Order: sequence, then C-alpha cells, then structure tokens
Amino acid sequence: MEQICADIEAETEALAGVVEGFAEQQWRAPTVAEGWDSYETILHLGATDWICDLAVSNPATFAKVRARLATSEVSIHELVSSEVNSKAGNELWSWFLEVRASMVDALRKTQPKARITWLGPDIGARSLATSRLLETWTHSHDLADTFEIPYPRTDRLRHIAHMGYVTREFSYINRGMSMPDKPVRLELVSPNGEAWTWGPSDAEEVVVATAYEFCKVLTRRLPLRESTVETTGALAAEWMEIAQPWIEPPRISDEA
Repeated sequence: MEQICADIEAETEALAGVVEGFAEQQWRAPTVAEGWDSYETILHLGATDWICDLAVSNPATFAKVRARLATSEVSIHELVSSEVNSKAGNELWSWFLEVRASMVDALRKTQPKARITWLGPDIGARSLATSRLLETWTHSHDLADTFEIPYPRTDRLRHIAHMGYVTREFSYINRGMSMPDKPVRLELVSPNGEAWTWGPSDAEEVVVATAYEFCKVLTRRLPLRESTVETTGALAAEWMEIAQPWIEPPRISDEA
C-alpha cells in the first residue's frame, strides 16, 4: 500500500500547486465541470475522503452512514456540511488536507487485498486507494483547466489507466448493457515515453493513445471525437464512448 499512498500524497501536492493562493472569488468560481465551483470540488474530495477513512477504520459507523446515504436521507456533502459550510476557501483547503492525511494514514495500515465494504460493491483496499487517486486527478484537472494552470503529467497515470481497463465491464453494467465477449487490447505511451499495455497481444479490438488522453477520455473530461485516441474495431470504439469507472448516472459522450 505504500506506493499508492505515496502517489495519493504526490497527487495532493499537485492539486495544492493549483489551489494554494486562490482568492475567495476563485474559490466560488464555476469550473469547467458543469454545476461545480471550486469550493464544492474540494468539499466533494474531502467528504469522500472522510467516508473512505470511515469505511477503512470504523466499519460499524460506516455501515450506519451508508444506510442513510442509501435512503437519500442525506448526501455525502451534507454529512460534513455542518463542519465546513461556514469556512472560507482557504480554511476549507486546510480542512481537506487534514481529512486526506487521516484517510491516507488509515489506508497505509490496511492490507492491500483486504476487502472493504464500500458505497457500491465490496472493494479491495488497494483499488479503493486507487479510486481516491483517480478522483483527485480528475477534479484537480477541472480546477487547473478552469484557471489555465499547468498540471503535471506523471507516471501516476498508470494507476488510473489500469483502473479504467479493469472496470471495462462496469462501464457496460452502468448503462444496462451486456459486456461483449471479445477482449480489447490497450496500448498507451506513458508521459516518460514508456509503453504500457493491457490485454492479449493478438486482440482484434485495440485502443492506442497517450496515457494522458486515455485518462481524460476515461474520466469523461474529453470527448472521444476531440481526442487523439485511436480505436480499431467497433467494440474498442464503443468502450471508449461509454467508459466511466465510477458510480453515477452515465454521461453522454459529448460532455466534457
């Protein structure tokens, strides 16, 4: 777990490079993600970190919170709103850093293959940690792109790409579709120029891209048709149109 936890910390530092120094009006400014402002973006990351920490370190309390969420009695944001809704943006950021540090500490103490009861199906601890890195990277880009701040492209993208590949079936389930039998080969070029591959080398269905553009399409921040992602075969193209490695109503393919 040490590597993925260290990578979450590194991604947090990259996010800090975007938001630290924000004026209050920037904290309240809408981002490129429709319906989200900067403040709510960090609130969401912190609230989800908080519930992740709870799932790992206090399963009994988490079960009660999960039951409330399942009945729509309360949202994840509302669970922490009494603590943060009066904070200024820089105070929210300090709160987020404290919550994140607690979550990472809890994950570090957990065996990588431990099964964690989560908001959806049970999940392995390492996969849960990877999902936190994925969401951090996604929302960090929302903020960086909004304010035209350069965001580092690193080999931490491998975690995100791997999660994207192994959740291919989930992308179909999320849309009420049946998973095709044919495998897809994924061939990516890392930010450092290294070749990353998943799937059988003789597969007829192939996706070829830079790791960065694959991850942008995967996280629904870049429409496939506007990317340089190349697909061979109808099923490879279909996957890229519907890929979405998290639980929420599916986004249409032309949303950024």
